[in-house]
Amino acid sequence: MNADTVWDFEAQAIGGQRVKLSRYKGKVLLIVNTASQCGFTPQFEGLQALWQAYQEQGLVVLGFPSNEFGGQDPGANDEIASFCQLNYGVSFPMMAKIEVNGGGAHPLYRWLTHEAPGLLGSQAIKWNFTKFLVGRDGSTIKRYAPQDAPATLAKDIEAALAA
Repeated sequence: MNADTVWDFEAQAIGGQRVKLSRYKGKVLLIVNTASQCGFTPQFEGLQALWQAYQEQGLVVLGFPSNEFGGQDPGANDEIASFCQLNYGVSFPMMAKIEVNGGGAHPLYRWLTHEAPGLLGSQAIKWNFTKFLVGRDGSTIKRYAPQDAPATLAKDIEAALAA
């Protein structure tokens, strides 16, 4: 890994434009691999609630759709964007669909999983809605499991915002 912080990466927004993550320097990031047809899809509501509650204090939620787990996000980027907006009122930044594991994994996800491994040191993302909290300094604070409801992250987000 040549990157020191999350600010060293760029991604593609769901609308197609390149986004340097350094544009969020000084913010706290919650990075989530999402899917539109997953049992955890209702977490979009909780993610949107976190975004609305904390964006003024410096939180940015970034959604990265992935079709890797059970083919649960088969649509094109424009279909995913409209699904998230229509069904969950998502207004936080959504990125273009990516891979989060293996040789085709997005460099950001290779870095995140290296910085914050999962259970028993596993670096693989196990399912949709795995979440990573990144501090204002661009370093990874914590990894959360898919079943961790967004609301349960509030205390950690508040601590990161206060740091």
